[in-house]
Amino acid sequence: MKNGYPTLALSSIKELNLGGSINLINNDEANRIVKGKEYPLFYTNSENTIDWIEKNLQKTKLPDIIDLFKDKIHFRRFLKELYPDFFFEEINMGDLLTVDTSGYPFPVILKPKVGFFSVGVHKINSVEQWNEIVRKVENEIEKVTDLYPASVLNAGSFIVEQYIEGNEYAFDAYFDSNGEPVILNIFKHFFSNENDVGDRVYLSSGEIINEKLKPFTEFLEQLGNSADLKNFPLHAEVRITNNGTLFPIEINPMRFGGWCTTPDSTYFSYGFNPIEYFFNQQKPDWNTILSGREDKLYSIILLDNTTGYEPDDITSFDYDKLLQNFEHPLELRKMNVADYHMFGFLFCETERTNFKEIEKILRSDLTEFIKTK
Repeated sequence: MKNGYPTLALSSIKELNLGGSINLINNDEANRIVKGKEYPLFYTNSENTIDWIEKNLQKTKLPDIIDLFKDKIHFRRFLKELYPDFFFEEINMGDLLTVDTSGYPFPVILKPKVGFFSVGVHKINSVEQWNEIVRKVENEIEKVTDLYPASVLNAGSFIVEQYIEGNEYAFDAYFDSNGEPVILNIFKHFFSNENDVGDRVYLSSGEIINEKLKPFTEFLEQLGNSADLKNFPLHAEVRITNNGTLFPIEINPMRFGGWCTTPDSTYFSYGFNPIEYFFNQQKPDWNTILSGREDKLYSIILLDNTTGYEPDDITSFDYDKLLQNFEHPLELRKMNVADYHMFGFLFCETERTNFKEIEKILRSDLTEFIKTK
């Protein structure tokens, strides 16, 4: 808006009800802007636009780079040289209940070949647990399959891969016009137990950023050199194993955190706009940004439906009661659980000494906040 960035007017723009506040352009204008550019400066806040990129930007590097990262099998093959002993296998959805799992290195992770936001992602601990989890995955996919296009969520094929022990992190970054990586935030992904693969809590702090900024930048330098990345935004999820090895879980192309979570949290928490930094090719001055925030924790809380009730059976969610559990909510984004199978997102600032409020919501099934039929 204030920067006047040219914005492609896809049909979904009407849903945002932005009126004349943004600089809308059509397909022809967009193609004219990127004409002759191998690495156009292009950002999307929704993976639903990947279809448009693949159809309209074939003369750029973007479609091939997107495919490399979005297709989890392609990505694993790309990493094979760096991680030669890592186990993974592709399975058609129709074969999930009949595949021979006796040779799998349990525990393993099962997830759609092309996926989004942990939909259909599960940890499986043993051969005996396989069919039970597969049926659960099939049920999850059936409920949300109409929410996303095939370029975002395609459950026709799955990947099973070995489970990586260690702490998990997520971060937004971009490669500038010279191919240099710039990290814009870092969040530690907290889980309620060893079998949890959900997205309830992501936490950022000065301690986390200072500790992981250098190794994550070094990882991106290696990734960028291998994949020839320039003018490219991404959202990365990685694990640090118990022996200190960094292992990439996935790289999400062309955007930062899903549903605008991590870039918006960064704006509310640290005072700068990551998308603006990408377009202006700016780099955060972390020493200045983190000064005075040494004792602050900044969290993204995903209010996913873990109540055990179907969305149609839930009549309301008590957001006021939810907010009373936090000392300093920064932003609440409400969502219709019937449409998205989530109640929304909450961004919070918490004093380091009050981490118990984060632990409480991490372990809550949210039933205390709902009313049912």
